[in-house]
Amino acid sequence: MHPAPSLIAFTTLSGLGFGLIFWLGLGLPDATGWVALTFATIAMGLATAGLLSSLFHLGNPQRFMKALTQWRSSWLSREGVLAVVTLTMFALYTLLWVWFDMRFRPLGLVCGGLALATVYCTAMIYAQMKGVPRWHSAFVPLLFLGYALGGGALLAGQVRMAGPLLLLLTGLQILAWWRGDGAFARAGTSLGTATGLGDRGVVRPLEPPQTGTNYLLDEMAYRVARRRSRALRLIAILGIGLVPGLGMLVLPTGHALALLFVLAHLLGTMAARWLFYAEAEHVVGLYYGRR
Repeated sequence: MHPAPSLIAFTTLSGLGFGLIFWLGLGLPDATGWVALTFATIAMGLATAGLLSSLFHLGNPQRFMKALTQWRSSWLSREGVLAVVTLTMFALYTLLWVWFDMRFRPLGLVCGGLALATVYCTAMIYAQMKGVPRWHSAFVPLLFLGYALGGGALLAGQVRMAGPLLLLLTGLQILAWWRGDGAFARAGTSLGTATGLGDRGVVRPLEPPQTGTNYLLDEMAYRVARRRSRALRLIAILGIGLVPGLGMLVLPTGHALALLFVLAHLLGTMAARWLFYAEAEHVVGLYYGRR
């Protein structure tokens, strides 16, 4: 799949924002006044920026409201509805927290639950796609939730929880790559099954469907060099968890070092997100001799 910058920004920033909302909803960190307002602003800013960036991937961004009306059948619509509800509830929670110095715990728990539910809906947009075997896996929602919880804990300054969560996330990401590399083969999909002619022997195209490029080739049959994939996986592993996770467990964390850990995690997450799209082989690529 084509790794569109808008989708990379959307999944990265919104995941961090809603992850931070989760921890703030739990009452962590125990801050007040301007510090509390800063945490809340960062959370809402990241979540909102991520959602706004996703509009650039819509065919007609001016009709984005229609994306909110199909919540009965569309995970994308459910995500949009939950995001609006979550941000609205969190704004009320922030108002009580900052201006009245009152952290209404039941409302905070609701905000935290809604934030994770929003991230889960984002993940299910991809996990429910049978046409992309690498995505059609329980690893996808687990990873999206793991990135939100680990990254949110890092932004919330919860060192004792962020370190183990990020290391666990790194292991889960490696396991997901290992499983995903063989997902297409395990699906048993080939040009024969795609055309329904597989029972007559080996099916191969006489000539390509088109002599030039088209939308399907650009969006669904993207290819990434193996060497580039290995390099980006290494960057992702170091940035996601090894550098910030181990660093927080063995080093005395100050503000400057914490900022470096956040930047490292952001870089690793973006590398992993780029690979999430670039390495996803869509079955439509079979018609063009690609995977």
